[in-house]
Amino acid sequence: MIRTVRSLALVALAFSLAACAPPPPPPSAEFVAPAKKPLDAKTQLETGRTY
Repeated sequence: MIRTVRSLALVALAFSLAACAPPPPPPSAEFVAPAKKPLDAKTQLETGRTY
């Protein structure tokens, strides 16, 4: 019985320490949105966008 109580206490301690851990950093912008490829001249003329 005491062994079970000790194991439960250790598990509770481990969970409480894990809950206090800092959150992981957010993903970098490189992985969130890949860079746009440049438009070719024909597409720029058709859409009116210049980059």
